[in-house]
Amino acid sequence: MRILTTSLLLLSLAACTHSTPATSVEGRKAILLNPADPEWSQPAPALSRLRFETTKGVFVLELHRDWGPIGVDRLYNLARLGYYDDARFHRVNKGYIAQFGLSGDPAVNKVWREHFMPDDPPRSDNKRGTFAFSMKGPGTSATRSTQIYINLADNTRNNGEPFTILGTVVEGMNVVDNLYSGYGETSGSGVRQGRQGPLAEGGNVYADKNFPLLDHIIRVTVSEVRR
Repeated sequence: MRILTTSLLLLSLAACTHSTPATSVEGRKAILLNPADPEWSQPAPALSRLRFETTKGVFVLELHRDWGPIGVDRLYNLARLGYYDDARFHRVNKGYIAQFGLSGDPAVNKVWREHFMPDDPPRSDNKRGTFAFSMKGPGTSATRSTQIYINLADNTRNNGEPFTILGTVVEGMNVVDNLYSGYGETSGSGVRQGRQGPLAEGGNVYADKNFPLLDHIIRVTVSEVRR
């Protein structure tokens, strides 16, 4: 009876886990280079979790699709299809935000940096542990692409802008707090400052040569949360 119960539990857990499609390395690269591939259009579950294994440890983001379905679908699929694997945390300001989302592969950056999505309704309550897609600034629309910021504090000063908070860190906030922040704005900065060109065009080779202490994402796995 115990063996049967354990087997059923393992099957249930497997059914709730969504990983990168089983393709060759070449096949995965082809998907990353083609934002029009149908794989990118898969709807996210109503509630899902993204588990980030990093050089500082593990943290987990919880995504609420009803908070911003366009953004959640994009983030879910980027994570599911391996876009964030081996990406650097290129902007970490201690006590403010941690940001990631530029690919380590310049060819992938080239096709995604301006592959913008429509806006979701604003949900701009930037409490500690919440996260959203970055955008180019007030007065702009449809400028969200691949970069995510996580609030390391209650950043109420940003609440006047139409960010769409998509969820919260539910595990490992201490890991996010401890990401290397010594470079501050010099290792890429945000999408508004106009200094990301070398990082986007040089990828991880450039980042590791010029900013070798940056922490990075090892891999991301996604799972559905059943209510």
